[in-house]
Amino acid sequence: MTSLFSAVLVANRGEIAARILRTVQAMGMRGLVVYHAVDRNTPAVRMADEAIEIDGPSPVAAYLDGAQIIAKARAAGAEAIHPGYGFLAENANFAQAVAHAGMTFVGPSPDAIDLMGDKVRARNFVAERGFPVAPSAIEDDEPATFVERARAVGAPLLIKPSAGGGGKGMRIVRDLSLLEEEIARGRSEGQRYFGDGRLYAERYVERPRHIEVQVLGDAHGNVVHLFERECSIQRRFQKVIEESPSPALSPKLRADICEAAAGIARAVGYTNAGTVEFIYGNGEFFFLEMNTRLQVEHPVTEEVTGRDLVADQLRVAAGQPLGFNQEDLTINGHAIELRLYAEDAARDFAPTTGPVIVFRPSPDARIDAGVVEGGEVTAAFDPMIAKVIVHGSDRADAIARADKALAETVLLGCRTNSGFLRRLLADEDFRHGEFHTGTIAEKADLLPEPELSPDLAKRVLAAASLSLRTTREAAEAIPAPHSLIGDWNN
Repeated sequence: MTSLFSAVLVANRGEIAARILRTVQAMGMRGLVVYHAVDRNTPAVRMADEAIEIDGPSPVAAYLDGAQIIAKARAAGAEAIHPGYGFLAENANFAQAVAHAGMTFVGPSPDAIDLMGDKVRARNFVAERGFPVAPSAIEDDEPATFVERARAVGAPLLIKPSAGGGGKGMRIVRDLSLLEEEIARGRSEGQRYFGDGRLYAERYVERPRHIEVQVLGDAHGNVVHLFERECSIQRRFQKVIEESPSPALSPKLRADICEAAAGIARAVGYTNAGTVEFIYGNGEFFFLEMNTRLQVEHPVTEEVTGRDLVADQLRVAAGQPLGFNQEDLTINGHAIELRLYAEDAARDFAPTTGPVIVFRPSPDARIDAGVVEGGEVTAAFDPMIAKVIVHGSDRADAIARADKALAETVLLGCRTNSGFLRRLLADEDFRHGEFHTGTIAEKADLLPEPELSPDLAKRVLAAASLSLRTTREAAEAIPAPHSLIGDWNN
């Protein structure tokens, strides 16, 4: 690969920082990364050509301090900044500040981030250009009548913050007598999470599927889609398993939804990588939002298309054309990504913490991890600690490979959702592709770990005991009277 910048700074942490650094270094560029002290012993810090410490009143605040990060990047000689996902990735002011500082922001233009980051403006923009959106009521249109207009859309309703993301502040209203109460709660949560209490309400599609389309655009007017990802397996509006292609779409629907996504990107004048998300049900799909960044689940697209999306991002950011067109892209086989979270599924997915005593990733899968042995899982960040990505000849093969990869991956020190993921993979509805965004909530029986039989429990305890050095030494020790004999034998 050709070097595009002398040095690229990754303004992020965890698995995505390490993943971006791998491509930056493979393309012959110096890979820099910022880190807070709690992340000192992480893969990205270890592999970077230069790791630059940042600080703040909290670890998250440090990664949100755009001015500090830009100053550190300039001092280190970075020519470009890649934001990854989360933190500053969809902050138009940060993107603009990077440009003003004489560096390249690896992402779309500040105008595109600003437009598509406001869900109300984005929705209006898309609807005005003839793309499908669900019936809705938008508070900004006429705040005084918002409640009445939302009620007129009818139940069930989905209340959402205009500036929201990650499921924060979203509320489903099935009883319209509770509408005003739920709107007040949604407004409060929107203000707390995003500093913006504006809302909108749209028809909630019961048992919907969440399908998104990867798009890429360059500064020369070229826009392509890289097919869709199925992201319906979620808990609390956050994704758990993603796959490509979607088992729900016919070839005709696939072509329609992917072209709609590419059309939206063209209308925006979009450059770099982005994702257009849709709600799908009963043969219809509606625009949900556009994420103006790299997605957590981008590896499944890479696995089925053979593209390195970070490399494509860097080339586009450097002003190069994509170098390929839509006809050059095909779907090869099936890919699945499983998010390995530090959480207890049986306790309503409560986050867990602890030292990483042992971490042995499966040798038969792509493991994008944000932890190493000797590190620690803390409560400072999102509980996702690794992604397990597999590619198979078809969906059944990919499911089998995913289960094998989870079985082979060992992480000791904190409880994870690994067992729960394996139970999901074994579920008949999942195997037949019959699921929706509420599937996990409906399958409460999959949450707790199955009880061990008394015999198996004894075997496990014995194996655990014998794995301890002190136990082995005690078992193998020669009693004192006999040890005094020394090497004598008869």
